[in-house]
Amino acid sequence: MRKPLVAGNWKMNGTRESSAELAASICSSAPFRCDVVVIPPVIYMQKVSGLLKGESVLMGAQNVNSYEQGAYTGEISAPMIREFGCSYCLVGHSERRMLFGESNETTVAKIETLLKYQIQPILCVGETIKQRNSGHTVQVVSDQLRSVLDFFSPSDLANALIAYEPVWAIGTGETASPRVAGEVHGSIREIIRGKDQNLADSMRILYGGSVNPSNAYSLMSEVDIDGALVGGASLSSIDFIKICNLAGEN
Repeated sequence: MRKPLVAGNWKMNGTRESSAELAASICSSAPFRCDVVVIPPVIYMQKVSGLLKGESVLMGAQNVNSYEQGAYTGEISAPMIREFGCSYCLVGHSERRMLFGESNETTVAKIETLLKYQIQPILCVGETIKQRNSGHTVQVVSDQLRSVLDFFSPSDLANALIAYEPVWAIGTGETASPRVAGEVHGSIREIIRGKDQNLADSMRILYGGSVNPSNAYSLMSEVDIDGALVGGASLSSIDFIKICNLAGEN
């Protein structure tokens, strides 16, 4: 039985004060019946970390550099985010791929470093609207996923997560229907099964892309959807808490 997980990606939003208020409000409703992760901007990590309730609400990072230290101006390393108390880190997010030119190879290098510091990667995969309309969704997702599966052993990835985020649904208000999202999640699980049966059965696959309290339950009711990576709705404690509670009902 895979325990649902809901992660809130705050992206480049908020202030020190509003981030603290958001974290405190979420923690006031803990514990939840699902795993909960908040992913604040790096500059607010220390403040947020001090407000989290032990194992009830965990913290993740939005980005990491594959190098552990050195002359990489403006970057943050795995040991740094670990020191802040991060248990998770996003890798391969479409905004990193599209805006900053990150490749599958970059993603692999980041995961390798995260695993060294026992930080669980959340690997983001997804297609553009052009790729979807041309019928290439599964191929695109497969290429992004296989670059990681081919590099690491099943034991390496035992605690990793996948987040399927169709690029056309991120921040647009558009959402894949539960049926469509469920089909892609099923394809992802079959790709993982080609690597290892036990890994496929245990790995949690989240859905991301305009998740909100109105659509969260129907999305997470799909058999292969194990939670959500929430963007805009995670900036409202009321909406995020509702989504977490809905995840716990599945």
